[in-house]
Amino acid sequence: MASGSWIPAGILAAGCMINGTVAARRAGPVPLRAPLATVAPTMNGLAAIDDTIAADERRVAGMSSYVLRFYGSRTAPTFTIYVGYYDEQRQGKSIHSPKNCLPGDGWEPVESGARTIATATGPVTVNRYRVVNQGHNAMVYYWYQGRGRVAHDEFKVKYELLRDAALHGRTEEALVRIVVPVTGNDVAHADSVATSVVAPLVSDMKRVLPTL
Repeated sequence: MASGSWIPAGILAAGCMINGTVAARRAGPVPLRAPLATVAPTMNGLAAIDDTIAADERRVAGMSSYVLRFYGSRTAPTFTIYVGYYDEQRQGKSIHSPKNCLPGDGWEPVESGARTIATATGPVTVNRYRVVNQGHNAMVYYWYQGRGRVAHDEFKVKYELLRDAALHGRTEEALVRIVVPVTGNDVAHADSVATSVVAPLVSDMKRVLPTL
C-alpha cells in the first residue's frame, strides 16, 4: 500500500479517538444568527420560489433548518439552491454528503472535481459534479460552510469537525448546494451560472452563520 493511502485512515482513526473522548462530551447546539429564510431571496435578478422537503426525508437528513429554493420557475428552474444547517453534529445527526446521496436519488456522476472561485473575502474551493439521470443533465456545486470556513474536501471537513468539537465544543455546519440544469450540451453555460451564484451565496451564508 502506498504511504499516501494511510492518510485518510489515519485521520479517521484520530477522529474516532477524539470523538470518543472529548468531543462527544463538549459539543452542543449553536443557533443561527439569522433565519435561513433570509438567505438569497433573490439571486441573479431572479426571485426565489420556496419548496418543502417531506417530513420523513427531513428526519433522515437530520438538519436543524433548511431552505430549498427554485429560481426562474418551479417546473423549469434556471437553478436551485439547497442549504441544510445542522446546529450540532453527532451520531445519527450529521451532514449527508451529496457524493453519496445523489446516486441514491438516481443521479450518476459523469464528471467530478473541484473549482476555485473568487469571492469578496478571498477565493473558495467548492466541489463540482456533472450528473445525469434518465436523459437529464445537471451541474452540481456544493460545499461545507461553518465555524469560519468554506471547505470542500470530505476528509478535511471531518477532521476539522472533530478538532473544533474537541477544542471549542462546536460542531455546527451547513451544507450548501447549487444545481443548474444543463440545456442541450451547454455545460459551459451551466458552469457560468453556478459560478455566478457561489460568491454572493457564500457571503450571505456568512451573515447568518454563527462565528467561531
